[in-house]
Amino acid sequence: MASRRVRAFKRWMSSHGIEYSDALHIKDDPERGISVVALCDLKEGDVVAAIPKTACLTVKTSGACEIIEAAGLGGTLGLSVALMYERSLGEESPWAGYLQLLPHQECVPFAWSLAEIDSLLCGTELHKIVEEDKKFIYEDWKEYIRSLLDLAPLKGKAHFFGVEEYIAAKSLVASRSFEIDDYHEYGMVPLADLFNHKTGAEDVHFSSVPWHQESDHIDDNDHHEDESSTERSDLNREVTAPPVGKNSSDSSDTEHSSYSGDDPSVLQMIMVKEVKAGIEIFNTYGLVGNAALLHRYGFTEPENSYDIVNIDLELVLQWSSSLFSSRHARARLSLWRRLGYSGCVSQSSEYFEIASDGEPQIELLILLYIMLMPEDTFHKLDLSLSAGESYSEALSKILSEKKNVAFEKTLDMSKEVFFTEGVCDALLSLADVRESFYASRSKEDDLEVLRSGSVQDRKFYHSLVLRVSERRIMENLRKNAATHMQSLKTAKRSSMRKRLKRSMMQN
Repeated sequence: MASRRVRAFKRWMSSHGIEYSDALHIKDDPERGISVVALCDLKEGDVVAAIPKTACLTVKTSGACEIIEAAGLGGTLGLSVALMYERSLGEESPWAGYLQLLPHQECVPFAWSLAEIDSLLCGTELHKIVEEDKKFIYEDWKEYIRSLLDLAPLKGKAHFFGVEEYIAAKSLVASRSFEIDDYHEYGMVPLADLFNHKTGAEDVHFSSVPWHQESDHIDDNDHHEDESSTERSDLNREVTAPPVGKNSSDSSDTEHSSYSGDDPSVLQMIMVKEVKAGIEIFNTYGLVGNAALLHRYGFTEPENSYDIVNIDLELVLQWSSSLFSSRHARARLSLWRRLGYSGCVSQSSEYFEIASDGEPQIELLILLYIMLMPEDTFHKLDLSLSAGESYSEALSKILSEKKNVAFEKTLDMSKEVFFTEGVCDALLSLADVRESFYASRSKEDDLEVLRSGSVQDRKFYHSLVLRVSERRIMENLRKNAATHMQSLKTAKRSSMRKRLKRSMMQN
C-alpha cells in the first residue's frame, strides 16, 4: 500500500487534471526518499504522464503573482517567493497536496551552515563558490524579500519569509524546477520532479511539445514506506503499460479520457528507452560532474565519468613566480593571449579544466609550453606575431622547428606536441599544490571511510565522494604527466642510440 502522503498526492493530482499511467509506481522509502518504479515493461515513445501547466507552481499561477510582479522579481528569486507564499497558506494553498510530499529543503551546500561548508568542502571546487552563494542569498533576501513583508497580503507572515525559509525554498527551486515556456518561465512541475537523476542514463524525458513534433535528438533536461506484499507482486506482473488517463490508483472508479498528446497547455513525460518491470525510471539533469550535482541538487554519484577539477590561472602564475620573474610571467601570459588563447571564465575567475581521466585542457598545456619556452624561441614567436602573421602560422613555425611537426598534424595530436619534460614537471607541481588545498586527511583515509559504508550523514557522505573523486583526478593527472615524461625519456634514449650508431658507422 502506498504511504499516506503518496495517497494524498495522488488525490491531489486527480483533482488538478494530472494524468499518469498505472505503470508508474511512486515509491516512498524512509531512507532513499521518493522514486518512480515501472510496474510493467515500458517502451520508447510511451507517454506516461500529462501535466497541465495550470497545475504547475509558477509565478503566474501563484496567489502571490501580483506582489511578485509588482516588486519586479523574476527567475528563481520570484519562484522562491511564490513557493514560500504557498507554503505560508498551509492547507489553504491550491498546491497543499503537492507541497506536503516535498522535503522542507534539499541537501544543497548553500543550505549548510558556514562551519559545515568550511569543514566538509575545504579544498574542493565548491568551497569558495558556496561561501559566495551564502553571501549573495542573504543579500537577495535582505534587499528584495524583507521589504515585501510590509505589504498587506504578507502582514503577520514574517516567520514564513525569513532568510532560512528563503534558503529552503531556493534549494527546492534550484534542484527541482523545470523550464516550462516563455510565459511561465521556470516552475515546479508536480510528478515530473519525482523522477531521480542518473548521469547519462535518461529513461524518461520532460517535454513541453507533443512527442511527434520533437526532433530525433532529445537534449538532456537541464535543471534539474516499504511496499506491501501486494505491491511487490505487482512489480513482477506481465501486463501492457496502460495509456495516460487510465489511472486506477485512487478509490474512484471513474476513467479519464485518454490523453491525445497535442495540447500545448499540457506538459508530457515521455519514455526515451525501454524500461523493464520493477526497474526505477530515471530522468537526467545533464552530463555533469559531482561538483555540479552537489552544488545544485545536493547529491553525488560515485565513479562519475564527467567529474572535473579546475586549476586556477592564479595557481599557474604562482608556480611561474617560483621559477621566473614576474616580468617573465607577464610577457609569456600576454603572448599566450595574443595567440588567441584563454581559460574558462566564471565570474571573476579564470581556470583550466582537468578531465576525470587526468587529461589537462590544451590551453593549459600551451600556456605552460610558452612559459617554459627559451628566450630566443619566445622572441621569434613574438616577432612573427608583430609582423602580422596569424597565430596559427606563428605557432606552426615554432612547432615545425622545435618538434619537426607540421601545424596541420597538430589538429590530431595537438596535446602530444606540447608535452615536453618541462611541461610534465609543471603539471606534477600544479597537481601537488592543488592537492595541498584539502584537509590533512589523505586520499587513502577518505577512501577507507567511504568503503566502510559507515557514513550516515548525507552532507558528510556527499562531500566525501566529491573530495575522493577530485583527488582521483589529481592522481590521474600525475600518472598522465609521468607517463608522458617516461615516453619522452625513452624516445630521447632511443634517439641518442641511433645517433651513436650512425656516428660509429660513419667512422
